[in-house]
Amino acid sequence: MIAAISWVPKGVAKSVPAEADPPSKEEIEQILKSGLLDKREDSDDEEAEEDMNVDESKENEDDEVAIALAAADALGKATQVSSVGTDDIIDGLKELDMDNYDEEEEGIELFGSGLKDLYYASNDMDPYLKDKDNDSEEDDDMIIRSDDSVIVCASNEDDVSHLEIMILEDLSDGETNMYVHHALIIPAFPLCTAWLDCPIKGGDRGNFIAVGSMEPAIEIWDIDIIDEVQPSVILGGIADIKRKGKKKSIKYKKDSHKDAVLGLSWYKEYRNILASASADHSVKVWDVTTEACNLTMNDHTDKVQAVAWNPFAPQILLSGSFDHTVCLKDGRKPSHSGFKFSVGADVESLAWDPHSEHSFVLGERYHY
Repeated sequence: MIAAISWVPKGVAKSVPAEADPPSKEEIEQILKSGLLDKREDSDDEEAEEDMNVDESKENEDDEVAIALAAADALGKATQVSSVGTDDIIDGLKELDMDNYDEEEEGIELFGSGLKDLYYASNDMDPYLKDKDNDSEEDDDMIIRSDDSVIVCASNEDDVSHLEIMILEDLSDGETNMYVHHALIIPAFPLCTAWLDCPIKGGDRGNFIAVGSMEPAIEIWDIDIIDEVQPSVILGGIADIKRKGKKKSIKYKKDSHKDAVLGLSWYKEYRNILASASADHSVKVWDVTTEACNLTMNDHTDKVQAVAWNPFAPQILLSGSFDHTVCLKDGRKPSHSGFKFSVGADVESLAWDPHSEHSFVLGERYHY
């Protein structure tokens, strides 16, 4: 299932993405801690299974007693058979002659002399090496050209969530070809994505994808790195979980969303700014370089599904909600209530018209 897609501008991605460094001990510990919620949910399932097994064990007590009595009765018979089995084992060991196992007989070479077969004058002569043409094709597929179209697909398959960095290329015969260049495993079911070029790791420009999921955290991944195991930045999320009996207490990071992140939008005018929409009815504005929330807006009374900055007036933010409204806000005046438009159903998606400053389109649950 493909949950979200984002285009990456041409020429932005590295021609040959870097390989991820092996995670350090501290990073591994951090990754394990990030799976705390899943582990605790699994433990709940295990506890439920244990409760079911208690009743089953009581029912099987009589059977266990019967099995024990049968085993005791068979014990006498087993001693009679054991001596026969021991004699067979001793005879077998004598045939193997294990005492002289390490002594080799001269003149016996099962696999040749060995030395001349260990190497060839050149790799071209070695029949066991891969075909050079296949190697060159694989190397060519790993190169991202400046005219290649790059698409990031956030998807889930067999309960595994991942980001697929796909290449759409034009072939010499006029046809097009699409393939997965590399993929990154992500910990939670993805719901939305937004590309951004903020240089989080330094330099003039980066190549990152922000991911909203069923968790309250926003993860920002470097898609110029292959086999990356953790995001470059995490905005918000769960700080700690405590359980007391059947009750669960969740402590969130400062200014974090309290529910799933449903929509994301990058502020191109100021490249470090990212807006997010959540099922907790709020819209937040983040600074990805400081990993802090600069602004929280609570203008909706139901889940906020989509959010978008105006490309002509970047300070204008549009949000759509399940409360059947679209809200227009000026980020410079967050205290202002903004302007609301009523629609006929839950707002599923929205986008500004790239050719008109004052027009936008939206998708509703039952209308388009």
